[in-house]
Amino acid sequence: MNYWPLLGVAVIVIGFALRLNAVPVVVCAALVSGLLAGMHPADLLALLGKSFVSSRMLLLFVLVLPAIGLLEHAGLREHAQRWMEQLRGLTLARLLIGYLLVRELLAMLGLTGVAGAAQTVRPLLAPMGEAAAEKIKPDLTREDREQVRAVAAATDNIGRFFGEDVFIALGAVLLIQDFYARHGIQLTPLSIALWSLPTAIAAFVIQSVRVWLFQRRLRRQAAQQKSGV
Repeated sequence: MNYWPLLGVAVIVIGFALRLNAVPVVVCAALVSGLLAGMHPADLLALLGKSFVSSRMLLLFVLVLPAIGLLEHAGLREHAQRWMEQLRGLTLARLLIGYLLVRELLAMLGLTGVAGAAQTVRPLLAPMGEAAAEKIKPDLTREDREQVRAVAAATDNIGRFFGEDVFIALGAVLLIQDFYARHGIQLTPLSIALWSLPTAIAAFVIQSVRVWLFQRRLRRQAAQQKSGV
């Protein structure tokens, strides 16, 4: 058996460890594995192109990114922050928990592409979260802003990851069914989705508590700054 193609895995590990851009890292790993497996460079490039074109979700993602970039260039993030400042009753916890609820419900219906890190979190949710955090702690540090962005991204990921398992026609449920079938356990997609529902509810509750605790920590830090501690 030829183990040299497995060096592509090492390329991915090293690239992610160095925090390099994920796209060129994955492409380089594919090229390394393909060349070490003995594939002709022309055949390898043809395979990469065919895989790219056949992936409809990837094409949709590529088409969405330029639109998001143009909106950000036109001041979408700044407008989102101003919207948040005008909504007096909308706190950081209410914003993120409300988004988590909507994101998870949409994922349960199979609408996983409606929101996401690129099209929702970066241009809208994160700036609105920073504006909400500034209501609590006006002088946010760079670390505070990074934490707000991280919590917003985590909220989106948790909502999609645990919500999509409740929809029977998504690949995650079919993957679970295939795994159990190969081990002699026959499960229907409906039974998997029903048993995934308590996990989705628990994930919503746990993340909501984490968001609330994060907001409370910001309030505590702001109170300490006011008191001069």
